[in-house]
Amino acid sequence: MKEIIVNSSKDKEIITLVENGKLLEKYEEYDELERLEGNIYLGKVTDILPGMQAAFVDIGDSKNAFLHIKDVLPKISNQTGNKNEDLNKYNIKDYVRIGMPVIVEVKKDKTDKKGAKVSTNLNIAGKFIVLIPNTEFITISQKISDKIQIKRLNNIVKDLHISNYGIIIRTSAVNASEDQIKEDIQSVIKIYENVKNKADKLIKTNKYNPSLLFEKGNIIKRLLVDIGNQGLDKIIVNSENTYKNVLELIKQAGLNINVKFLENENLLELYDLEKQINKISNRKIWLDCGGFITIDKTEALTAIDVNTGKFIGKENIEKTVLKVNSEATVEIAKQIRARDIGGIVIIDYIDMDSKEDEDIIQNLLLENLKKDRAKTQVIGFTKLHLLEMTRKHICS
Repeated sequence: MKEIIVNSSKDKEIITLVENGKLLEKYEEYDELERLEGNIYLGKVTDILPGMQAAFVDIGDSKNAFLHIKDVLPKISNQTGNKNEDLNKYNIKDYVRIGMPVIVEVKKDKTDKKGAKVSTNLNIAGKFIVLIPNTEFITISQKISDKIQIKRLNNIVKDLHISNYGIIIRTSAVNASEDQIKEDIQSVIKIYENVKNKADKLIKTNKYNPSLLFEKGNIIKRLLVDIGNQGLDKIIVNSENTYKNVLELIKQAGLNINVKFLENENLLELYDLEKQINKISNRKIWLDCGGFITIDKTEALTAIDVNTGKFIGKENIEKTVLKVNSEATVEIAKQIRARDIGGIVIIDYIDMDSKEDEDIIQNLLLENLKKDRAKTQVIGFTKLHLLEMTRKHICS
């Protein structure tokens, strides 16, 4: 059974995704916390930095947003983007000028030190697809491996003969009918057309003041869009305001999900989630075998270290190391999802002497990451035997 449990208190909401009592994902919403990621704005270019191939864009926030040349060039596909391009052959001044209005999507939220990171490549998510305007390709989620499904889904989109849009077919489309997928595509196209029409009207009237064109919504709304059609059984809340909000979101999305209101209950305690939440807050996580992992987040990346700890094993050193690394891999996949760790992740496994053992660990990680809703990419082991991977935030 898959459930969303929302525990509201005076100053914040803790939103958890739970399956059979096990915590899968955890997020927090604060009254003073403003999430911009996923929002689309009509912004104004305020400054150009030729040496950095970048520009600053006013989107109406306290800090100007950062726009890099790679986020201006059209995407070739969802897999490659434009990273195969030689960016040095382009000039940011050929694409933007000071005072120019630009439609941008926030890709990464602002921090205490930096403004948000934005892109002119918009991604608008529906239930079964993601729409990328001003490009043309069809990409199917790498988590879909069934060749018959891949062919079916590809043909559904091809038969629509849609031009000037890239389509990413999401994992949730596997259980969707042809009519549902087509309806979702048309619905998301309509959202984009509304965004474009709003921007065009503002530009025509010379009102270049930064304006919000599309709001992605709070975490609960994002969860409903992402997993509302993927076996979500129930939503449990303890706040009347949240209860009314959830009912309205479900109605708007056309979903049939049971909502349970337990007034003033501590849902984290009631559903035995407090210990699980404390675990994902700890730097050190013990493994059942006696080993442990440590997770350290820096501004540039997240470093995860694997240690044998109390485990000495009953067999040779190679099998002992492989056992700890294997158990750590399963836990690491759970932790990065539960903590919503994004960006570059470096895993320092206990050194393995054989390439075969490294391949076992890498394949095990790939298998466990299939359960993660976020886009992940495992680069592999470096010459220093560190495993590199990346993961995109679900919510910042």
